[in-house]
Amino acid sequence: MFKKLYFAIITFHFVIASQAQTTMALQDILTTMEKNNPGLKMYEAEARAFNEEAKGAYSWMAPEAGAGLFMTPYNTKEIKANPSMMKEGMGFFMISAQQMFPNKRKQDAEAAWMRSMSTVETEKKKIAYNELAYNVKKSYYEWVVLLKKQAVLDEGSRILDFMIKSAEIRYKNGLGKISAYYKAKAALANIDNMKLMLDNDLRQKRIMLNSLMYRKVDTELTIDTLYTWKDFPATVLDSAYLTSRRSDIQALQRSMEVNNLQRDAELAKLKPEFGIRYDHMIGLSTQPAQFTIMGMVKFPLAKWSSKMNKAKAESLVWQNESLKSQQQMILNEATGMAGSARAELETKKKQMRLYETQIVPSLRKNFQTMELSYEQNTEQLFELFDAWDALNMTQLEYLDQLKAALLLQAELERILEIK
Repeated sequence: MFKKLYFAIITFHFVIASQAQTTMALQDILTTMEKNNPGLKMYEAEARAFNEEAKGAYSWMAPEAGAGLFMTPYNTKEIKANPSMMKEGMGFFMISAQQMFPNKRKQDAEAAWMRSMSTVETEKKKIAYNELAYNVKKSYYEWVVLLKKQAVLDEGSRILDFMIKSAEIRYKNGLGKISAYYKAKAALANIDNMKLMLDNDLRQKRIMLNSLMYRKVDTELTIDTLYTWKDFPATVLDSAYLTSRRSDIQALQRSMEVNNLQRDAELAKLKPEFGIRYDHMIGLSTQPAQFTIMGMVKFPLAKWSSKMNKAKAESLVWQNESLKSQQQMILNEATGMAGSARAELETKKKQMRLYETQIVPSLRKNFQTMELSYEQNTEQLFELFDAWDALNMTQLEYLDQLKAALLLQAELERILEIK
């Protein structure tokens, strides 16, 4: 019984620990961010609001009704009939109702205009997602490089610890000099200091990613350190390609379409509207019941009543001219940024290949040779230390190049809006 209980407790703790420590790949983080981030939900709600508002475009004006006295004399004696004087009574009690009928073309224009505004919010959501995705990738790639630097520093600590202990033993036995001993100790302390800084940076990246995923910032999180390089052919710099990819350019295009539809709606307001009015009059004396039925029409096309609508329609034409200029400005800026980032990324990749295939392997081979010679007492500690120092610094420089290249890739994906 005790063994079963012990096993259940151990299993429970293992499950809790597994849940607390979540390993997530980049795509998992992006998916969680897109699902949970309230900044993106805001645009969805705005788009839904415009679609709901568009339903009201087909409403009619409220009917009007009234009741009161009609053609009733102030002298109340004249209301009653006087047969002896052959005088009929005067005055009526009137009930009135009026209804204007909306113009169908006007309603269609307003509905299309309102619905189109939701498309702008959809593009704005894509813009917001693109910026959030860039921040996710930036923090993720920086975290990946930090972990790799941590591994280099751990290896450095192990090697320096070996040097220090070996130097102490050799010095006691009179087999070596102490000259490089203190350099190794200082280097080990410096690595410990760098580790503290790395730990702080790692905490910040975890907080940032949890925040972007709209989770508690202290939630435990580990990442999958795998990453992939993407190809960016020259065609990505084509203006037509950029225009089709960039949400900010598409948002301006949707805004121009909204303006065109709003202009149609403003001009539709100049179309006539018809209505009907019915009055029912009940005589207060001997007057018979009477009625009036009238058709009505509004003429908003009249010069004195159409100025505001025509002025608004004209202003929308010039707003579109401004939006076209903004599109050209964004496209020109994006083309320049994408071309510069692509060229720099290609250079970084070439530099990294040199590090990976020649520089780092040669320095590692040099260190291994020195280490073997030192163990055979044919080389001194300071020579071994210098070989390690060169290898260590070069590995860290390589990781800085890797970080720069990954951030350039993230920047290019941001500019080109590649998920």
